[in-house]
Amino acid sequence: MDLFAFTVTFFLVLDPFGNAPVFHAVLAKVPEPRRKAVLARELLFSLAILMGFLLFGKHVLGFLGLRPPTLSISGGIVLFLIALGMVFPARGMLGGESEDDEPYIVPMAVPLIAGPSSIALLLLVSSKHPDHLTQIAFAATGAWLASSLILWFSPVVLRALGPRGSRAIERLMGLLLILVSVQMFLDGVATYQAATH
Repeated sequence: MDLFAFTVTFFLVLDPFGNAPVFHAVLAKVPEPRRKAVLARELLFSLAILMGFLLFGKHVLGFLGLRPPTLSISGGIVLFLIALGMVFPARGMLGGESEDDEPYIVPMAVPLIAGPSSIALLLLVSSKHPDHLTQIAFAATGAWLASSLILWFSPVVLRALGPRGSRAIERLMGLLLILVSVQMFLDGVATYQAATH
């Protein structure tokens, strides 16, 4: 398997540039001395959730009786919908709770980082390459680390890019993910057809 391609794809799925404004809005409700600690906690929660799905995802799939083609097709559909949301943003629902309580797991760790698309991608890759879980874990952690660094320094990044620059990068990432999602869908259909003939 191409670990570099997976790392880049997983980084795109994590969408740090698209999530940075949402994180900034959610953390604005948190007292400034607590913001870095809350961000670090949520990032670590997201990594733990992702690694949990990577390690135990195949057991979940086996329990539910799901085959790799099903995962590839459904993962492609979910990823396509997420990518459409990146190209045509409508993220108001992810902006956090109306209360002034600091966020805890939702919405920052889940679904903004460990969301349906990133989990589906991990499940798909781990089911296709069950003998390479260690390499996949390192690659996913590398993509998570790069994404986390961007989110950690998001105030600086947002100031440097500006609102238009941030939106432009997110939409470019979304366009790339649309291509990846369509390929995932077609691979799933091809695998299913090959298995039934």
